[in-house]
Amino acid sequence: MSTQPIRNLRSRRSGGHSLYFAVSGLTVLAIFGLWWIASYFEWVNPLFLPSPTEVWSAFMDIVQNGYKGSTLIGHIEASMRRILIAMVLVFVTAVPLGIICGRSRIVRAIFDPIIEFYRPLPPLAYYSLLVLWFGIEDMSKIILLFLSGFAPMFIAVVYSVRRIPPDRINGARSLGAKGFRLYAFVVFPSCLPDLLTGFRTAVGVTYATLVAAEMVAAISGIGWMSLDASKYLRSDIIYAVIIIMGIIAILIDSGIRLFIRRLSPWIEH
Repeated sequence: MSTQPIRNLRSRRSGGHSLYFAVSGLTVLAIFGLWWIASYFEWVNPLFLPSPTEVWSAFMDIVQNGYKGSTLIGHIEASMRRILIAMVLVFVTAVPLGIICGRSRIVRAIFDPIIEFYRPLPPLAYYSLLVLWFGIEDMSKIILLFLSGFAPMFIAVVYSVRRIPPDRINGARSLGAKGFRLYAFVVFPSCLPDLLTGFRTAVGVTYATLVAAEMVAAISGIGWMSLDASKYLRSDIIYAVIIIMGIIAILIDSGIRLFIRRLSPWIEH
């Protein structure tokens, strides 16, 4: 069998990826160029738009001296620890519950009203309650991150399970699969691509809630750094922290996308 069509496909994909990264790189350069021009000619008050040089100086100062008694790595580690714990809890609860709800209308009827009620609420709307119930330590922050990521993950799993072809389930049952084996070897693998895509979405939502989670009684974390710098009108630090957060988000999302491609290479992500 000739491998020429496969090689042509890989060549087209490689060329498409190269063009994609080239255009993305030019877009980033254009944004930084416009930023530099706007700050140089002071089109915007420097208090609100510091120059790239000032932001770089603030970043280097944080790298060398830390911020408010903790190193930059320490702040990043604090935030990543909270997100990691929250996402582990999201995965071990939303996945099995979503699979059960996807297979059972009765169970889904129990949980749907609860999730659909709190899902559209802004995190700050109920964060004060979490602080009252669980205190001002990391517990309330982790629970807030957990709740923000649980709903999109749960919905993705339920949707994926419900779209599994009935013939696949019936065929597995005719071959003797039932109970735990049916869920572990048929249902779970069938919804795995959608599950991982839902996990990617949940991570993004949770990461976006990070600043809200670190607003109350926090003394560490990259979200808290941005909030604390705003109290002193240190826009250079705010911009530096935002860029750091954006780079971390891109790295996390790229890692998840790579993992998804390894598990389901036939799907474009």
